[in-house]
Amino acid sequence: MTRFLVRRLAYMVLVMIGVSILVFALSRMSGDPRLLYMTPGTRWSQEVWDARGKDLGLDKPLVMQYLLWAGNAVTGDFGDSVWHKRNSLDVIKERAPATLQLSGIAYAVAVLLGVSLGVASAVKRGTFLDLFIRGFALVGQAAPPFWLAIVLIYVFAVYLDWLPTSRRGDWTNFVLPVATLGWLASAGIARITRSALLEVLDSEYIKLARAKGVGRRTVIIKHALKNALVAPLTVAAILLASFITGTVVVETVFAWPGLGRLAVDATLNNDFPLVTGLTVIFAGVYLLSSLAADLLYVYIDPRIRIY
Repeated sequence: MTRFLVRRLAYMVLVMIGVSILVFALSRMSGDPRLLYMTPGTRWSQEVWDARGKDLGLDKPLVMQYLLWAGNAVTGDFGDSVWHKRNSLDVIKERAPATLQLSGIAYAVAVLLGVSLGVASAVKRGTFLDLFIRGFALVGQAAPPFWLAIVLIYVFAVYLDWLPTSRRGDWTNFVLPVATLGWLASAGIARITRSALLEVLDSEYIKLARAKGVGRRTVIIKHALKNALVAPLTVAAILLASFITGTVVVETVFAWPGLGRLAVDATLNNDFPLVTGLTVIFAGVYLLSSLAADLLYVYIDPRIRIY
């Protein structure tokens, strides 16, 4: 286990270095960074231009520029946001709670609903309930998030006037974005749970337990479900990272003031310090969730060994 953790941490460091090099290269390929801080219609004198370049480290070799930028990034200093006129990390910290709150609720709904539907579909294989759940999962995986969000807004906010259309507020503001994220995610978990549970239910030790007279509920919950949850829960671990970093569409449609909408606004406003900060943080979240998923394998099924 120790060897595995050391190796994975080394890989994570290498990946983060690669991400930082790519982000830095894109920042230099997009033009002189000083142009980002110039308001339209203004011109800087040569003295101001040179001084600003010195502040940004542009008077040094390219390799030294990267090392200075990477050193600042390690401490959380990605530079001042062009649009917000203050430290990028402070802006990210202000928007993070909204995304974490939305993602946390949607994640809990997706996992509980997905596993429950997957188990019900596998146990009731071939019945109308099974067909309905499989249809629910199929639509959830096939429907684009922006389309599903717009349909939910039209039906429940515009036509029925039951829920608000957007913004962050009381519990009613969470219903539509959580339903959008939860439906899409629970659909995949339900299909994976159903497939894994069906495979376990057809195994020999399950047949032996039934032959010994073990109750149906005990066979499903104690023997089958525990072994079938390895794949769904591993996917759920990675799903949490995708919720935190991949809510761009949902947050944009529902005007949710989180990291997803912040990334869109930063891109539209050419706010490169903020974009680079979000990119590096998102990459770190994905790497940590991937590590957690691998460790979850061993926790759920002790027969699995990682080296």
